[in-house]
Amino acid sequence: MLLLLFLAVSSLGSCSAGSPVPVPENDLVGIVGGHNAPQGKWPWQVSLRIYNYHWASWVHICGGSLIHPQWVLTAAHCIFQKDTDPSTYRIHAGDVYLYGGRGLLNVSRIIVHPNYVAAHLGFDLALLRLATRVGAASNVQPVTLPPEALNFTPEDECWLTGWGRTSYYKSLPPPYRLQQVSVQVLENAVCDQQYRNASGHTGDRQLILDDMLCAGSEGRDSCYGDSGGPLVCRVRRSWRLVGVVSWGYGCALRDFPGVYARVQTYVPWILQQVGELP
Repeated sequence: MLLLLFLAVSSLGSCSAGSPVPVPENDLVGIVGGHNAPQGKWPWQVSLRIYNYHWASWVHICGGSLIHPQWVLTAAHCIFQKDTDPSTYRIHAGDVYLYGGRGLLNVSRIIVHPNYVAAHLGFDLALLRLATRVGAASNVQPVTLPPEALNFTPEDECWLTGWGRTSYYKSLPPPYRLQQVSVQVLENAVCDQQYRNASGHTGDRQLILDDMLCAGSEGRDSCYGDSGGPLVCRVRRSWRLVGVVSWGYGCALRDFPGVYARVQTYVPWILQQVGELP
């Protein structure tokens, strides 16, 4: 089965000092089936950037979630190598507009899950330590991790956010505003069977592993450029980070929901790296 990762290989032009630069029409940067997110509604959403020498600016490659004033959780496949120099990356936080005027945050440390090999094999998580703590503000706030014993159902309210493509062939248009879409979480067994039936997979190997979860439906999904971003669900009146955009087949196709790293599986590992969260 062809596994198409949501990592954008070529991303939008950015700004290095707050000023916009021209954006090439064929570059890859939303959420499929979504709409504009209100400023401050998802204050943990961040953009992971790398430097593009052609555009002489820091460009978006993946999403991420602020889980602590000094830590971001993203997907391991967004990090090119486990020993990548942290200075290769920057973080943009606190603005729904991808190339707004806010300054970028330096990364001082990168921790890729030691068991990560490829997204479809699981362990698709990485932690980025910011060089300085972000100050408390209404539009920059960490998201709460789920308890290990959290039970959520298809009836729970869950949302995806990101700046990725709005369809398989269509990039997010200017002014590159954060997109949001409500999605339904599927049980792993149901998702695994859907992938098997739709792809013709006949092997015994489980496709949707225990450290993954599925969400989305035809017309509602994450896409290229959303990798590493958050899937949050409202549980007992508070938002919990339940998934990290990981992999899938295409974008928003029938019987191919998006697949996410199941955050609750990795709470012990996250806490071991980060220490106690606020």
